[in-house]
Amino acid sequence: MQIEKVADHIINWLKEYATKANMNGFVIGVSGGIDSAVASTLCAKTGLPTLCLEMPIHQSENQVSRARKHIDELQHNFANVSALEVNLTPVFEQFKKGVPQHRETSSVDLALANSRARLRMTTLYYFAGLHKYLVAGTGNKIEDFGVGFYTKYGDGGVDLSPIADLLKSEVYELGEYLNIIEEIMIAAPTDGLFGDSRSDEDQLGASYDELEQAMKSIENGKTELDFEGRQREVFNIYSKLNIANTHKMIPIPVCQIPVHLKK
Repeated sequence: MQIEKVADHIINWLKEYATKANMNGFVIGVSGGIDSAVASTLCAKTGLPTLCLEMPIHQSENQVSRARKHIDELQHNFANVSALEVNLTPVFEQFKKGVPQHRETSSVDLALANSRARLRMTTLYYFAGLHKYLVAGTGNKIEDFGVGFYTKYGDGGVDLSPIADLLKSEVYELGEYLNIIEEIMIAAPTDGLFGDSRSDEDQLGASYDELEQAMKSIENGKTELDFEGRQREVFNIYSKLNIANTHKMIPIPVCQIPVHLKK
């Protein structure tokens, strides 16, 4: 990958999109992970106002500290970057009290995890509306178009996606080029939505490197029968997730009314 040219291309794309849309800048959630670190740095490099939001909800201390260090670094290097922490833990707890109580199950856990992401999306759009900013997404290609590893109308609810055409490995390449702090570069990827230490790999059942290979294999016309052992297992994990989450990656279904029924 021509890393410098890719970075410049994304920065110019962001700036041109905002200018054409007559918007003032960007707001982005910073989690302490590589994707949000890279995406926020690219936004900062446009020279347009960039608001970095920390939105902890029972977040682990190491995630919070990584996010804070990254934002401090951005503010040191870019005069156009501002930051704000909005503690959503009380909001989340109040939400839980307001909905019917259910026995703890995996479906309840997932529903609450997705609710965290949607509370953050609402917060991002609140500040976007205040300042006439665009909400910048932080999803990469594997998450957004491969296994659908994001919350519909949560972290998937954005105005534009600067790194969604980059595989996770390419995001790390870009992170190295952009001098993202080491704590973020070496941290195990996690969505941080469950309030525990589970990583993305724990949830997905495969590493991003493995999933990238499966994605490339399918793009090259390979099938399950072309693999065996762990490679076949990962191929099936990828395929299962891709099918299950297709609804996130396609436009909302619209019921088309036959013309003769409208007459």
